[in-house]
Amino acid sequence: MSGGKDTPGGIDVVTFGCRLNTYESEVMRREANAAGLGDLGGGAVIFNTCAVTGEAVRQARQAIRKARRDNPGARIIVTGCAAQTDPDSFVAMDEVDLVLGNEEKLKAHNYRALPDFGVNDFEKARVNDIMSVTETASHMVDAIEGRARAFVQVQNGCNHRCTFCIIPYGRGNSRSVPMGAAVDQVKRLAGNGYAEVVLTGVDMTGYGADLPGSPRLGRLVKTILKQVPDLARLRLSSIDSIEADDELMEAIATEPRLMPHLHLSLQAGDDMVLKRMKRRHLRDDSIRFCEDVRQLRPDIVFGADLIAGFPTETEEMFENSFKIVDECGLTHLHVFPFSPREGTPAARMPQVDRTVVKERAARLRAAGDAAYRRHLDVLVGTRQRILVEREGIGRAEGFTLAAVDAGKPGDVVEVAVSGHDGERLIARPLAAQAA
Repeated sequence: MSGGKDTPGGIDVVTFGCRLNTYESEVMRREANAAGLGDLGGGAVIFNTCAVTGEAVRQARQAIRKARRDNPGARIIVTGCAAQTDPDSFVAMDEVDLVLGNEEKLKAHNYRALPDFGVNDFEKARVNDIMSVTETASHMVDAIEGRARAFVQVQNGCNHRCTFCIIPYGRGNSRSVPMGAAVDQVKRLAGNGYAEVVLTGVDMTGYGADLPGSPRLGRLVKTILKQVPDLARLRLSSIDSIEADDELMEAIATEPRLMPHLHLSLQAGDDMVLKRMKRRHLRDDSIRFCEDVRQLRPDIVFGADLIAGFPTETEEMFENSFKIVDECGLTHLHVFPFSPREGTPAARMPQVDRTVVKERAARLRAAGDAAYRRHLDVLVGTRQRILVEREGIGRAEGFTLAAVDAGKPGDVVEVAVSGHDGERLIARPLAAQAA
């Protein structure tokens, strides 16, 4: 969660979940200001929610209640995937003044309820059928508040129907931002001083299927790097490895400005679990992809999403997911204890005992922590280029956290790595080393 309102007046946007939400929150801030929401005496707090797990929804509700206690005179607006998939539950909250869908949140006129911005129960929810949306517009932003790197949405929605996932019902079917518009947005951000831009979407490797000529993600990446020579670093958010196209693989191998870090949507390492999830890959596909990419780019760093305790998962099935951490050489793990989402097929499958789910998630996290420490060990004694995120903290090209006493947020500094503390690299700027 990012954001938080401490002062009366103005607009605060509280963001939960993915990088796409982070990008859209900046668009929302601009549109809400254009609607005059920031001129209200009590100000406004907008919650951009996530629905990927039940816990994410619970945290959003908790934050909404706290915001009302802390800001009794503010207008509270709830949007995002949780609001899109279950608007009635937020309409029922006394703390909430307005509920907007994922499409509605990006347009200024939807923040104008009545002349005094008051709403009655009939108008409290403005959530249309997201499946009817067939295009994604490029919303130009000049900056991402509080961020050293910028995010650019190039795709939205998903055509796949994984049995555990409610996100397609919050985001709709896959739509791609036209390539020219995406390139223009990156140019704009690079021109405003951003050294790193992250391309983001719900199903990034599904990019382009709905556009004329069906350009793939690899073509977009190569076009951006060619047409925006001033951009120092281009990073990809989560990708589905089974959909990686040849041009993307070529870009990984040949483009040093494409960061050597890929976050993979693996979800599991057992073939039967993957089939019951309706994933499009098997465990050997994941292992082969990582091996192939490592051949092309030896310094590549892999992250991955893994779900522990999926319905029907036996101990043997879990062990296959546990082992894939080492077999794929994963470093940055996002581990999710399975959380049944109402309306998904997986919620109707035989569930694993919650105690077992939590225990398996803890084992996966421990494996991830050990892999990350090994990764830190390997980087000791190397030189790295660090993007400073805030004072004293930054990220290496492989997305490894680093402590560095140099530069200001947004700067890229070259450092020598002298050690680590188990969580971050300990680094000194090379200029200081030479001195």
